[in-house]
Amino acid sequence: MERILCSTLLTTYHNEYQDVCAGCDMAGVVVGKGDSVSRFEIGDEVYGNIQNFTKDKIKQPGTLTEFIVVEEELVARKPKKVSFEEAASLPVALQTAIEGFKTAGFKKGQSVFIVGGAGGVGSLVIQLAKQLYGASFVTATTSTTKVEFVKSLGADKVVDYTQTRYEDIKEKYDLVYDTIGDSKNSYVVAKEEAPIIDITWPPSNPNAMHSSLTISGEVLEKIEPYLENGKLKATIDPASPFHFYEVIEAFSYLETGRARGKVVISPFPSIHEDEFL
Repeated sequence: MERILCSTLLTTYHNEYQDVCAGCDMAGVVVGKGDSVSRFEIGDEVYGNIQNFTKDKIKQPGTLTEFIVVEEELVARKPKKVSFEEAASLPVALQTAIEGFKTAGFKKGQSVFIVGGAGGVGSLVIQLAKQLYGASFVTATTSTTKVEFVKSLGADKVVDYTQTRYEDIKEKYDLVYDTIGDSKNSYVVAKEEAPIIDITWPPSNPNAMHSSLTISGEVLEKIEPYLENGKLKATIDPASPFHFYEVIEAFSYLETGRARGKVVISPFPSIHEDEFL
């Protein structure tokens, strides 16, 4: 779950979300399929973001349930070396992170300043910048207790926002990638004419770029090699996974802003996936 995404969607699609089960991300096993489904077979392990935001209204049920029906183009096969809980933490955050780089036109050898490096999206932005997009230098912000965690993700420099103001940062960057909605302030570290990405809606800076999220299993398939070889890793908060009956507690914890990585809810949090199969 992603706190910013949840708050944005609940505001934007308030009427459509009345009496609708929450949740976008999922990972599970195919137990049935329609006649026209060609990419998957019963028994396949899959994961994805099931909400198709290109539709006029949000019609799909959420993922906080034991069984769901999903369009096949929205999901991909789960990487073998990734657990169900790790896979369930990835789709929305991963698709969001990738879309931001595309929107910015980021090029190999450029530098990036990431606002909110410890969150579900920010933690992936750091890894993608280093492992996929060839960034020359990656700086990320976080709070004092999460500095070492953000360093472990590959950031070349970590700024403790409780100790340092944006105005005090001398370096200027080719891209400012804001994952927490603070682009009205973080823009000062951008080079002249450099793009500013803000994943929140509406962006707090009117000059920031907000990219539309592409929901597609194809995006997840392209990133599979990086998940299989360990160059890209899911970051799950140590308090996770929460059980289905702890949904309220999970959302309450998410709202505190203390989460490190993604908060995950699982119907089987105390067993290994091989016990489930």
